[in-house]
This record gives sequence, structure tokens and C-alpha cells, in this order.
Amino acid sequence: MLTPIHRYRSDDEDSARWTGFPFRDGDIVISTRSKSGTTWMQMICALLVLGTPDLPAPLPELSPWLDWLGEPRATVYDRLAAQQHRRFIKTHTPLDGVPLDPRVHYVVVARHPLDMAVSLYHQAANLDRARLAELTGQPAPAGPPGERPPVREWLTSWVDREVDPHSELDSLPGVLMHLTDAWARRHEPNIELVHYDDLLADLGGEMRRLADRWGIAVPDARWPALIEGATFGRMRERADQLAPDTLGVLRDRLAFFRRGGSGQGRDLLDEPARSRYQQRVAELAPPDLLTWLHR
Repeated sequence: MLTPIHRYRSDDEDSARWTGFPFRDGDIVISTRSKSGTTWMQMICALLVLGTPDLPAPLPELSPWLDWLGEPRATVYDRLAAQQHRRFIKTHTPLDGVPLDPRVHYVVVARHPLDMAVSLYHQAANLDRARLAELTGQPAPAGPPGERPPVREWLTSWVDREVDPHSELDSLPGVLMHLTDAWARRHEPNIELVHYDDLLADLGGEMRRLADRWGIAVPDARWPALIEGATFGRMRERADQLAPDTLGVLRDRLAFFRRGGSGQGRDLLDEPARSRYQQRVAELAPPDLLTWLHR
């Protein structure tokens, strides 16, 4: 049995649910941090695998989040076992917390950490915390949520937070730990890194590159429709089918697709705060990764 190096646990997730998972040849595991392009990559995989933008089921059903505690493990395993198409499975767990099988392809999407953090800030306001607690067996929130600081102030504090990255995966140390592990594995034949900004700049080129890497043949006539299906605007139009919300944890599915751009996090910080960010990341990740990540 393939055993991950680390186990990652939170109130919502447990990477131990991967232990014993029966992989198939050609499975694709999508390993991303929150708000870093997870749903975008799930949709790209759906388009490439199924060959059509007309999905036969909602995207979260086609591509389950395996280690989320909101659904019983057996339910997710049974759903994946019943799938006849090539499977593409979502996780927010770093690669060292997932069994690494040579028959399986792993794709990690990297986004500028400041942009990811801003999206995370807005996402927090869109979550139904009571429903999430109900699904994951946690105590219900006591009273209304407290008032949050403005996004600029919150982002500055997010950069400065000193936490254990293994227990706070959506912190700056957690984001860079996830990416540093993937970066060290980037030359392995079944591991692929994708930059969020490359998807923005050349969506068609990145989709073709992934199809080649995964051995997926796409007829030339199908490419325009597939690429259009993965654009932010088209995905936002289909929020009811694509948002990760089959069990009602989002207050507004359309708001999940808030902006989908790049640069918003950097624009929020003044020069001293940007310098502090650069100092922090230099302490947390290797320089070649940071050059690639911040280009």
C-alpha cells in the first residue's frame, strides 16, 4: 500500500481518507491550495477527458473532493468507483500527503499568494458556516460572525502570521510549503505544475500542453468549444453547475466566481508591506520557485 509522508487534518478535511484509495491507470489528482485555480483545473480536466462542454453531471460530482469531511468517505469512494470515464479527483492536500502512484498523474496549480489570499478573504464571507459545521460534525457557530477588518488590513496581517504550516495550510507558510514540495518534484514524469497566470495568458496553449502530457487526443475541430468552456466568463455563467456546492455550503454560487484575475493582492499593499512580503517569502521558499511564482 502506498503511504503518504504526512497526514493533514482540519475541521473540514482529513488526508487520511486517501489511504487505501484504489487508483486506476491514468487517474488525475488535482492538488491545489484554496482559491488557487482548483475549480478551473477541474473544469479543464472535465473538458479534456469528456471532450465536450456539456457535462453529464455537476462538476463537483464528476470530480469529488476526496478528503473533505462533508461527505462520508464511502460515498465518495462509491461515486468514483462507478465512474466509467477517466477520473479527475480534487484535493487541497500537498503531494506529500497523497499516495504517489506511478500510474497516476498529479497536477498542482500555483497562484501568486497575495492574489490567492484576497480571494480567500472574500470566499470566507460567502461560506454558510452553520451548514459547514453541520456537514462536518463540528459545533454550530455561536452567534453571528464577528466583524472582519478591511481586506488591506487583513492581507497585511496574513503576510505576517507565524503559524505551523501543517495545520494552517491556507496561511502564507502553508501555501509555500505546498508549492515547495511540488516544485521539488516538478521533473518527475507524472507531476505537472501549472501557473495560474499562464492559464490567464494562454488558456488554449496550456490546455493543449496538458492534453499532450496526459495522452489525451482532441480533434482539432473540438478545441474552440473546449477552450471557450474553460474561460472565466463562461464558467461564471454556469455557476450553478460548476461551483463546489452540491451540499449547500455557499451562500451565493455566482459569488464564488468573483473575479478570476491577477494582481489584486499586490495592488493592495503599499511599498513597506510589499517589502515585508518579499522578506517573508524569501524565508519560506527557494529562490527559483519564487522567481517562477512571482514572474
